[in-house]
Amino acid sequence: MSTATAGSTPQSNNVPMGILLMIGATIVFALQDGISRHLAGTYNTYMVVMVRYWFFAAFVVFLAMRTPGGIRGVARTSQLGLQIFRGVLLVGEICVAVYGFTLLGLVESQAVFICYPLLVAALSGPVLGESVGWRRWAAIGVGLIGVLIILQPGTGVFDPAALIPFASALMFAVYGLVTRYAARRDSTATSFFWTGIAGMVFMTLIGIWFWEPMSQGDWLWMALLCVSGVTGHWLLIKCYEMAEASAVQPFAYFHLVWAAILGVSIFGEVIRLNVASGAAIIIAAGLFTLWRESRKARA
Repeated sequence: MSTATAGSTPQSNNVPMGILLMIGATIVFALQDGISRHLAGTYNTYMVVMVRYWFFAAFVVFLAMRTPGGIRGVARTSQLGLQIFRGVLLVGEICVAVYGFTLLGLVESQAVFICYPLLVAALSGPVLGESVGWRRWAAIGVGLIGVLIILQPGTGVFDPAALIPFASALMFAVYGLVTRYAARRDSTATSFFWTGIAGMVFMTLIGIWFWEPMSQGDWLWMALLCVSGVTGHWLLIKCYEMAEASAVQPFAYFHLVWAAILGVSIFGEVIRLNVASGAAIIIAAGLFTLWRESRKARA
């Protein structure tokens, strides 16, 4: 799962390069999801996420040290409770998402998870007081129909476990909104720092009790998981530094494409017709919502 936010340096608005960086980030994050599915299928989810966050926390500390003012300057915040809540919420979402990979696979998990931008749009009104017009509500409704097509509730094939990626999407949407709220008073660097530190501390308090011996080969996969996480975050930060979010965000849906390729080719997953059609509806509704937000921002 992606946990980075936009960088704080001035944008050059090089859209082609921004698109390439976004596509690169989706490839790396899909690889990260595949490795997480493999490791969490062998070891418990808590330990896998904990080790991943140790490396992530080291990464945010390294970035903070290179920032003017150092760690003390980056860590300074007047809303510490909110920042800790953000970090804990995100690490909880990652645990739920990785657990979903082990039950449902990458294809179905990601097909449901991609509805999170629609949930952000739906919750932006009550959480942030933003105006949500009837067109965006219509797009949200259409997208949720796509989710229902994937889940197939009320039929004999409905799997309650399919609600896990939806819960993950809801948690990630709330995390995004809380991050947007925190940005009113804190810099991106501060929020990113506390995302890693709070998540690492919380996950260590839980995951250390679930430690399992890991084979030498799987330690190599764990190292690759950590490196891919840092690489994905770096690419995403550079992407948002390079171009406006509205121009590159639609290409984030490539994450589903790469995850589907990995799921089918590596893990032997099958793309069912209802999953493909439901995902297409969700993506269409999400792209329409992004288009409406970009038009509103320009106006």
